[in-house]
Amino acid sequence: MQLSSEAMAALRAAGFVGTWDTDVPAGRSVLDAGAATVLAGNPDLAGQPLALETALGRVHPEDRDWVFGKIRRVRQTGGPVSLEFRVLSGPGEVRWILNRGFLASDPSGMLHGRGAYLDVTDLYTRSGRLTNGAGPGPGGALEAAADHGIQAHAALERHGDTHLQMLSGMLLLGIGRTLAGRMP
Repeated sequence: MQLSSEAMAALRAAGFVGTWDTDVPAGRSVLDAGAATVLAGNPDLAGQPLALETALGRVHPEDRDWVFGKIRRVRQTGGPVSLEFRVLSGPGEVRWILNRGFLASDPSGMLHGRGAYLDVTDLYTRSGRLTNGAGPGPGGALEAAADHGIQAHAALERHGDTHLQMLSGMLLLGIGRTLAGRMP
């Protein structure tokens, strides 16, 4: 799909880094040039099927285990991908990357996924805290609980049990208050 120059300019202004395309059974991802440069550290890897360790070779060592773990889990189940993590983009330089996408069964029943990376470094201070004061980046237990709580609440809304919806809403309220309490 070709995008107009205006659309590409808007994507770049929004922090667009690049795209990924994953063949789950093969355990390989293909990155475009932007993603290969920022995530793998080598634009020459663009368009080549890469193992996870190569495709995400620049993930910050402190984020590596939870990022790879979450990706491996979604590769087993399919579904949405939403991760925010750090990459080492140069000597002493850390960038925050948002990875969004979706893995679903293709017509043959095999899991396949596509997504994009955005550079969201501007949302963080040098200390790694969100500039809006919401606390440390992803990977924290409370942030993970909030993500799961939102998914559970949405599922309960589809189920239609008002009592369970109320309970999940109360849980989300409690998590939100605790996260808000982290604000300086």
